[in-house]
Amino acid sequence: MQFIKTEIPDVVIIEPHVFGDVRGFFMETWQRKTFAENGVDFDFVQDNHSLSVKGILRGLHYQIRQPQGKLVRVAEGEVFDVAVDIRSGSKWFGKWVGVRLSAENKRMLWVPPGFAHGFYVISDRASFIYKCTDFYAPEHERSIIWNDYELGIAWPLVGVLTLSEKDSQGVSLANAEVFLEGFKFRRSLM
Repeated sequence: MQFIKTEIPDVVIIEPHVFGDVRGFFMETWQRKTFAENGVDFDFVQDNHSLSVKGILRGLHYQIRQPQGKLVRVAEGEVFDVAVDIRSGSKWFGKWVGVRLSAENKRMLWVPPGFAHGFYVISDRASFIYKCTDFYAPEHERSIIWNDYELGIAWPLVGVLTLSEKDSQGVSLANAEVFLEGFKFRRSLM
């Protein structure tokens, strides 16, 4: 596997070794020792799988308590995946990384705890799979609005955009609860 640091070094693109022939392919998507040796030393407690159609935007989600690190990948289709640093003590606070993940490129993205996460479906449909470092806790889930002017995320939008009611009511980063060191939280002062 190749581990590629992004503009925010804690967010990592992982390119697995893919072994293919006329029968199809095989790839390892997670191996504890390899990931730990490359700085992603976390235990995963939950796997999730969602299916979305073209134009769906999910996010930007995070849990203010029980923060989740996520190892994300696409098994079918293509998405534009985004991680936003919401650790107020970080020099990358309020910065974002966007990566195209697809069944074809087989890339994965490590989104550490302390980041808001979202994705936009580019293909007709996308099967999105992710491992989490903590359990889903809906009472602690928060949402930053996808089109926050201050963040300036360059979503590759085409056609009709579809959001859930929850995602359409996300708040700006300036009004969001964010993480301090040690994952305490406070309202943003951005």
